[in-house]
Amino acid sequence: MRYNTRMEKSELVRINKYLANLGVASRRGVDEMIEQGRIMVNGKSATPGMKTNPHKDEIALDGKTVTRKDSLTYIILNKPKGVISTAEDTHYRETVTDMVKTDVRLYPVGRLDQESEGLVLLTNDGELTFRLTHPKYHIPKVYEVLILGQVKEGKLQDLRNGVELDDGKTQLAKVIILRSERHRTLLQITLYEGRKRQIRRMAAALHLHILQLKRVKIGLVELGDLREGKYRTLSKEEVATLKKAVRL
Repeated sequence: MRYNTRMEKSELVRINKYLANLGVASRRGVDEMIEQGRIMVNGKSATPGMKTNPHKDEIALDGKTVTRKDSLTYIILNKPKGVISTAEDTHYRETVTDMVKTDVRLYPVGRLDQESEGLVLLTNDGELTFRLTHPKYHIPKVYEVLILGQVKEGKLQDLRNGVELDDGKTQLAKVIILRSERHRTLLQITLYEGRKRQIRRMAAALHLHILQLKRVKIGLVELGDLREGKYRTLSKEEVATLKKAVRL
């Protein structure tokens, strides 16, 4: 396979790195798949250490297309509580990819923990996935969080200014009250970083009890009135806004 221009050469990436970024497996796991003959590039068996242009090459795992320029797919799913945000689960629990009927192998962009619900992006665009989940791009994610009881102003300020966790203090966040009742408070929290179970850990540190946690927006893409368990294809405009946000 030959690439004749500098631009094409700059688009080459090691296949194990690319598939790891996409969420297929770890780099070592991808290398094992290659050794087992499970990965094909343009109809031929991949080789260890090879480089590929995912925007031009057809990559397949176990005979199923992973990504191809003319078949890049972008899906938004309203994940129900209890569903796992991963492509596969070793305990055979339902995953977000089980809920989307397609012939294309898709992977979730980042994670939304099992007990949380709401917006999950799924795609086979590895470069977009990598950038949307990279901390340098600070893509805002908006959540609606229902808290037991009323939340005092001091704790709201702590959420906004940063909470000390075991992996360091969280970055500044935007927090507003959407609704306040006697026994519960609905907050809208916007994060600009993506730590594991971040909002739940922040709440636990401040002794706040979460009743419901729902992601409603990533960048400029909104969940809107998409019903729980349903999904739809992103519009060209929505895809364009995501790519613009990560300078693609």
